[in-house]
This record gives sequence, structure tokens and C-alpha cells, in this order.
Amino acid sequence: MPEGYEEQLVERLRRRDEAAFNELVRLYQGRVYRVVLRMLGDEAEAEDLAQEVFVTVFKSIDQFRGESKLSTWLYRVAINHAKNRLKYMKRRARGSHQEFDEVGDREGIESASMNTSHQIARPDQTLEARETEGIIQLALRDLSDEQRELVVLRDVQQLTYEEIQEVTGLVPGTVKSRLHRARLALVEKVRRLQHGERTPPETE
Repeated sequence: MPEGYEEQLVERLRRRDEAAFNELVRLYQGRVYRVVLRMLGDEAEAEDLAQEVFVTVFKSIDQFRGESKLSTWLYRVAINHAKNRLKYMKRRARGSHQEFDEVGDREGIESASMNTSHQIARPDQTLEARETEGIIQLALRDLSDEQRELVVLRDVQQLTYEEIQEVTGLVPGTVKSRLHRARLALVEKVRRLQHGERTPPETE
């Protein structure tokens, strides 16, 4: 992105430039969608929420002070919206196994380590990958909201620790230690699910 481009985009957004809004969506819709999808595990909810995130950003752009990157602020808005939607979904008893399996059917697993690179695979490998994706989604669902947030921001979106601090408001040492615990919890939940065991969700 050219130097000064982001500042110009923000200024255009503050002038309520519709073309700037469309540009914002084009630049960041993939990243925002992936964040909320991994947080919610429901494609329909994620698509709806991603649109809501951009509308919120457009309406509240005057609150952006430029102390972080625009993308970092977008992640913060997306995470906050996802947490609120998760609370709503839990009240409505959403997040069934079927919904998580559908995500696996559509996306396919990047890898058990959450790598986002894609390679052409044989049909048997594709089936195995889909099964693994479904397991990871179930394991992510059973993490606490904070643990899921940290894993998604670091291992899926590959944000730096500094960027995660800005998104979450956590101090440096806390990010690393809590992320370490979240990864251990995810690995253990994946292991249990692969062996047909179910584990209770993490407490908040």
C-alpha cells in the first residue's frame, strides 16, 4: 500500500465518500470475513456480521484517531461485533455441529496448524482435510471467547504480537502467555475429538 494511502482513505471516509467505503470493503472484506467466520463458525452469520462491521466502521470513522493502523482498528471492531454476536447465538442455542461441518465442507482445512496456504489434493486427502477442519472448528468453538480470539488473530490472520495488543488491549507478556495456553487447549481439544471424546467448553 503506497505511503499516505491509508490516511487519504480515512479522510475520504470521514467526508462520507461512498467510493471510499467501497474501496475499504474491497481491501479488507476477506480479512474481516475470515476473522468473524473463525470466531462464529457459521457462514451465514459471518457474512451478515462482516457487512455490519463495515457499516459500523463507516458510521464511526470519526472515532478512529490514527494511533494504530486502520486494519488493526477494523479487527478490533470485528472482534467486538463477533463477541456480541456469540452471546446472542448462545442465547438462541446456535452453533450446532452441523454448522461447523458446513464450514469445513466449504473451506477445507488449511492445515491442523491453521496454515492458510492451499495445495491441490487427492480426493482422499480432501475428505480427510474436511474432517480435520470440522474437528478444528468444533475445538475452536469450545475455547473461551478470548482464547479463540487470540488463536484466530495470531495463527489465522498472522497478526504481530504488537497488533494483537492493540486489538485486544492486553499487555505484551499477557498476549504471549494466554496465546500459549490457548494453543495448548486447542491441541488437547482436537486430540480428544479425534479420539471420539467430548470436552466441556472453556469457562470465560
